[in-house]
Amino acid sequence: MAIARVTLKPGRDKSLRQRHPWIFAGAIDRVDAEPKSGHSVAIHSADGACVAIAAWSPSSQIRARVWSFDAHTEVDAAFLRARIARAVAARASLLDARHTGCRLVHGESDGLPGLVADRYGDVLVVQILACGAEHWREVLLAALQDSTGCSVVYERSDADVRTLEGLPPRCGIVSGSLPDRVALVEDGLAYRVDVVHGQKTGFYLDQRDNRRSVRALARDRDVLNCFCYSGGFSIAALAGGARSTLSIDSSADALSLAEEHVALNALDATRAHWRDADVFSELRRLRDAAQTFDLIVLDPPKFAPTAHHAEKATRAYKDINLLALKLLRSDGLLATFSCSGGISADLFQKVVAGAALDARVDATVVTRFAAAEDHPIALNFPEGEYLKGLLVRKRG
Repeated sequence: MAIARVTLKPGRDKSLRQRHPWIFAGAIDRVDAEPKSGHSVAIHSADGACVAIAAWSPSSQIRARVWSFDAHTEVDAAFLRARIARAVAARASLLDARHTGCRLVHGESDGLPGLVADRYGDVLVVQILACGAEHWREVLLAALQDSTGCSVVYERSDADVRTLEGLPPRCGIVSGSLPDRVALVEDGLAYRVDVVHGQKTGFYLDQRDNRRSVRALARDRDVLNCFCYSGGFSIAALAGGARSTLSIDSSADALSLAEEHVALNALDATRAHWRDADVFSELRRLRDAAQTFDLIVLDPPKFAPTAHHAEKATRAYKDINLLALKLLRSDGLLATFSCSGGISADLFQKVVAGAALDARVDATVVTRFAAAEDHPIALNFPEGEYLKGLLVRKRG
């Protein structure tokens, strides 16, 4: 079937030739015919060469997202089923009795732009975030169920990015019956996942490896976990032998779920303390009360979804890191993270360094954190590297 032809302005094909999967509206010279939302289009450079097959998004600044850089590709059900099967197979070794959840599809980095799929045991939670994936929704959902064998599929297509794509939010059961409690086991620890109302698809699977690191560091330490959500880092620290944990979040529902996780794992509840509060205000209160900790985790929400928000976000990151460094004891450890796509790893380190300077402390980077391996990053798609973190030791 013939598809619409999109021709780029002179010199605007460089990123595509380097296999970056996004075509912005400003790069387009002309469009032959009127492609419908989500339909495939052939992307041509100014010299007439076809450089990619992409999904059309008429409302977004990202006007097209690449399915394939092979001009002869036909994007159809068989093509998509093969992509899904490949992504699921790549994660097979990450699922076993000690790990019953992982991300199965990670958008552009799996060649499936706008599609996210997370597995929690027998429950698959799917996010459809771009017009191409929306157009092929039924095929993608069927392929996911066939490849995983999951009996329950739940859709959480309610992220803000759908608005930019001109798509309304959509949530609900796709197939099966959602159990009262969706269970997850990670590193042998049990969690309950709120797939209906929770953040993202219900749990921060991308922090899997970093929770393991905190667990290994926590023995005999007093731990402060900020923006704790459902307590993943807190549970890991308690399982690792932390002397105490203080966990702060502004969601009472998330804290209630976190407390449930202590009981689920038969951990000592007397060592776990929970505080429903604004983290920025509470860090100042702790500073004024001269409280100190051996290990602090800062895992805030996305302060800068794009580079446009970076300036405001850097002030927020600097504020919380400065306060955390003041609350650290000598030789204490700070595990600090940013999940903002608009903040690069280099900029994030500069912000933390500036916080240390203003806090008048000496500190060293012990290691760097990133998303777990089920969240791969395509080499030519740096935007996929949204999660970055540092383990910092306070000296003296």
